Amino acid sequence: MTDLTMENHGDLIASDRVEGTAVYNRRGERLGKISNFMVDKRSGQVRYAALSFGGFLGIGHDHYPLPWSMLAYDTAQQGYVVDLDKKLLDDAPRYGAEQRPDYDDGYGRNVYQYYGLIYPW
Repeated sequence: MTDLTMENHGDLIASDRVEGTAVYNRRGERLGKISNFMVDKRSGQVRYAALSFGGFLGIGHDHYPLPWSMLAYDTAQQGYVVDLDKKLLDDAPRYGAEQRPDYDDGYGRNVYQYYGLIYPW
């Protein structure tokens, strides 16, 4: 039997393969990993990827919502690349492992504005 999660499906990837994928900046520094992503219920469009960063052995880490449009998959690194410096995460919108923000329009505008993007919804 073939493991379907390992097959190449062109440009598509299963959600369980995205979660845990490393995220790097353009300098090749590992920023963290994708802990989950948020999908618009009606359109099916991915809006945010939550970057998990910090902590020790998975304890005390924070989640940084990144607009999905900021991420580009790099086959050479086998991870996502985002054009931002690690220092930018110091003041970035984030939430703790035990928290879940309300992903409403106000929250979305705040996240997109922080990264210098226009909130498209």
